[in-house]
Amino acid sequence: MRELAELIDEKRSGWHSVKQWLQEASNSYEVLPCNLAQARTDLHQLQITTFSPLGAISYETGGILIDNGWLRILGSGHTRLSRSLASWTQLVTAGLTFQALLIADDASGGFFALNGGELGKDLGGIYYLAPDTLEWESLDTHYSGFLHWALCGDLDLFYKNVRWTGWREEMALMNCNLVYSFYPFLWTEQQLSVEKRSRVTIPVEKHWALCLDLQHQLTDMQSDDLLPP
Repeated sequence: MRELAELIDEKRSGWHSVKQWLQEASNSYEVLPCNLAQARTDLHQLQITTFSPLGAISYETGGILIDNGWLRILGSGHTRLSRSLASWTQLVTAGLTFQALLIADDASGGFFALNGGELGKDLGGIYYLAPDTLEWESLDTHYSGFLHWALCGDLDLFYKNVRWTGWREEMALMNCNLVYSFYPFLWTEQQLSVEKRSRVTIPVEKHWALCLDLQHQLTDMQSDDLLPP
């Protein structure tokens, strides 16, 4: 385990690259103030340096809210975004073997993770647990590419099936520790538009647990279908 002083690189901080991407951003964003005590804890626990964009985001910000808070990039945590990079993954995977790091989530109930071997052979690749499939999908990029896409990419295209008329106005009033839960579930009745589904807000940790539970149920059902009569 490297000491904290070895992980903080002031001269070659990845924050310089992040600030450049922020200046180029085509999507609205808000950088939340850093929780320095949590940032130091996360850096040491994760053994990441501030030379990397991931470490820089953790050490320099409390997180970044993008597109009116629809997309939430995790940092060291803030009252408006209480999840920090290390503590959040640790909290919701306690007792489980989960070789990935949850790095972001969105209002539609999707989760982004940096793969540590749990999700495929591409270590360091970014995956998305899509609420309309309940499957981890590779985004074919790394953390830097993901962050640049979040700031400068076409989010309307990516989220076209889970956004509705007036979503921006709703987001302005929404706590970023909540996500939307839709009924019927987004992964059912594919022909039904999001406009025709009811929605309520629930705590993000409750939604994560629900996703895992539904995944297990679907896996068990598929296994039963493969059993001989």
